[in-house]
Amino acid sequence: MYYIIDNSTDPQWNLAAEEYLFKKFSKPVFRLWRNKPSIIIGLHQNAFAEINLDYVKSNNIPVIRRLSGGGAVFHDLGNVNFTFIDNKIPGEETPAMFARFTRPIIDALAGLGIKASLKGRNDLVIEDRKFSGNAVAVYKERILQHGTLLFSASMANLSEALANRPEHFKGKAVQSNRARVANISEHLSQPMSVDEFVTYMEQYITGGNSSKYTRYNYTSEDLSEISRLTMEKYSLDSWNFGSSPNYGYSKTSRFEWGILELYMEVNKGIIEDIRFFGSYFFTKETEQLEKLLKGSPHTFEAINEVAEKTNLSDYFSNITGEEFLSMFWQ
Repeated sequence: MYYIIDNSTDPQWNLAAEEYLFKKFSKPVFRLWRNKPSIIIGLHQNAFAEINLDYVKSNNIPVIRRLSGGGAVFHDLGNVNFTFIDNKIPGEETPAMFARFTRPIIDALAGLGIKASLKGRNDLVIEDRKFSGNAVAVYKERILQHGTLLFSASMANLSEALANRPEHFKGKAVQSNRARVANISEHLSQPMSVDEFVTYMEQYITGGNSSKYTRYNYTSEDLSEISRLTMEKYSLDSWNFGSSPNYGYSKTSRFEWGILELYMEVNKGIIEDIRFFGSYFFTKETEQLEKLLKGSPHTFEAINEVAEKTNLSDYFSNITGEEFLSMFWQ
């Protein structure tokens, strides 16, 4: 397995490097990296609904779309990101993927005297407060799982930069983001800097095991390709924001597995256009399902027929047929 400790804090470059390592390398990869203040949104999220646009613009905070599903996260230099890229295990479901790749993180924190655990579908918590959100992406026979590690992040900026959407919360009260998250540094028995924490994580996970972990340095070809991806994809508003949906029908629902948004144009009872957004995880591109539904009558029978012929969990992990059908009517 290669391991990479990146020094760049440019979020556009770092997300381009993720894609390059994911799609071009055949060996497993472990990576640690940090971003300057930025918002990283999930592949299928509606960017305009996830951010506090006025705050983001006034503070010049870049918004970058990643390859994985899940929700929006705020990064700054007090946050450490980790990535594992490996081969898929046949039949492995998303929860097992999260458990496999977060286990080294949980064990490393235990070495610092911190008891952390995996909660829900993709969160790591300390005393029931979240310090890490995780997401997965699948490409051919490869899997990428990355996550945040809030070490000494600015909770004020985190709270201000992300939109407080009521759908993110259970119950009637919309809690403050600050009350739900924690910095790892709060729980250390001995203080350390974020740079010392990165070094500790590197040493703990690689364990000095040169037979299993090999430090990788980018070649000139690697750097050229990553720079190209940065300029041609991750620097573009067309990728990061897309277009704000403006359809005749819309519905947003919160399920146990995430938020799902549906935007649809129906003309004379026929679905002419349809888009899904949300914080869901997936193993197949949602665009494939959109194509199956486009041109269908907006009737229970027609949509149910598509649902019954499709493994919906490929597109929205853990969704039920009933949940899917409920999106099409208010």
